[in-house]
Amino acid sequence: MTLSRLVMWRHGETDYNATGRMQGHLDSVLTDVGRNQARFAVPALARFSPDIVVTSDLRRAMDTATMFTEATGVPLRVDKRLRETNLGLWQGMTSAEVDEQWPGSRQVWQTDPTWTPPGGESRLEVAARAAEVVADLDESAEETAVLCAHGGLITALTGHLLELPITAWAKLGGIGNCHWTVLARRGSSGLAWRLQVYNAGITG
Repeated sequence: MTLSRLVMWRHGETDYNATGRMQGHLDSVLTDVGRNQARFAVPALARFSPDIVVTSDLRRAMDTATMFTEATGVPLRVDKRLRETNLGLWQGMTSAEVDEQWPGSRQVWQTDPTWTPPGGESRLEVAARAAEVVADLDESAEETAVLCAHGGLITALTGHLLELPITAWAKLGGIGNCHWTVLARRGSSGLAWRLQVYNAGITG
């Protein structure tokens, strides 16, 4: 049996999101707003009837995922391969600070998945490690899985699983806090993924 549906859910707002700082592997925490975002999203995500939730080991994702699993009883697994992109020397900096020290580099990074921030990793590398998690799920009995992860990882994994040209990955928009993207297999016996929902979320 292979996985038939994949729901990729970004964590709620963090203290770094609220202050405009780049997080990467830094272990930031959810704000009160972020916790409420996660609570509000639970009923919508529960409609997908996931068999398992797999979360990044970074606290902001784990705390978001736990709100869902505690409310629904769905099993939770932690996997560090779902961590956000390692942004190297950029971690903890604002966009303005990065632009001042590395003029033009952030724009290259945003448009070229092969480009690596100083001391960090490329989006291609992020997609490759996240795809290993999906491959492992394909070997299990689960039909629907929720991956609770990070915006950069979700975008990169989406491009990878849809087999989009690398040059087209930048056309995928960002993922809002506590928003989700849904992929499903094409047909009961097919292995190819198709995009059903992108960057959906609860408003109001």
